[in-house]
Amino acid sequence: MSVYMLVLICTSITFFATVLGSLLVFLIREMNENIEKICLGLASGIMISASIFSLLLPALEDSSCLSVIISVLLGGFLILVMDKIFSHKEKLPQKKSMFFLAVTLHNIPEGMAVGLACALSYQVNSAVTLASAVALAIGIAIQNIPEGTAVSIAMLEQKKTKLQAFLYGVISGIVEPIAGILMAVLSHKLASFMPFFLSLAAGTMFYVVVDELIPNSKSEKNNSGVLSFMIGFVIMMYLDVMLG
Repeated sequence: MSVYMLVLICTSITFFATVLGSLLVFLIREMNENIEKICLGLASGIMISASIFSLLLPALEDSSCLSVIISVLLGGFLILVMDKIFSHKEKLPQKKSMFFLAVTLHNIPEGMAVGLACALSYQVNSAVTLASAVALAIGIAIQNIPEGTAVSIAMLEQKKTKLQAFLYGVISGIVEPIAGILMAVLSHKLASFMPFFLSLAAGTMFYVVVDELIPNSKSEKNNSGVLSFMIGFVIMMYLDVMLG
């Protein structure tokens, strides 16, 4: 199997996970607040866990702590800038559109990270093993399911049709295979930047989770969002430990 086929398979898994999550919008007859809280909480836990175990820890193995810190902050700053730019251009409702944009943006470095990890797994002296690359792809795919659902639900709340809401979810995920293949093509030139891309993806995840997902997963009625966060976190942690 060529490295490009491996990258295509891994990034297609992450993409179709987003599609699967987005498809769930067709099963929703009425907006259920509890389902939304659970999806957002689960996605939050998985994204935080994936950021730590699949992105930051591998980045720290091949780079200094300071450079990783700077990359994480840069990832969050990029989302912040996009938030400020687009929030001035949209009148109603801003946050739901920003959620779609933020998810799409952080999917780009995710796809880049998966593509580069797969490419590096082919290198003899690389610290990134094939198991680590696959674990990263599977972990991102798992989080992409509730994430795709959350994006589609957010668009549905903007009075979009279910088909339009589904397509928004698909668009948010299709950037991953594109970015992954691009990284595979340029891997021989960008291999040394792997820690940067991993940390950048983590930073974008942190910002999205703290700014949007966690606040919207809270409910005055129950703690389903909090419990879902914990479940998502341990699922991703277990997956990474078992496959890492």
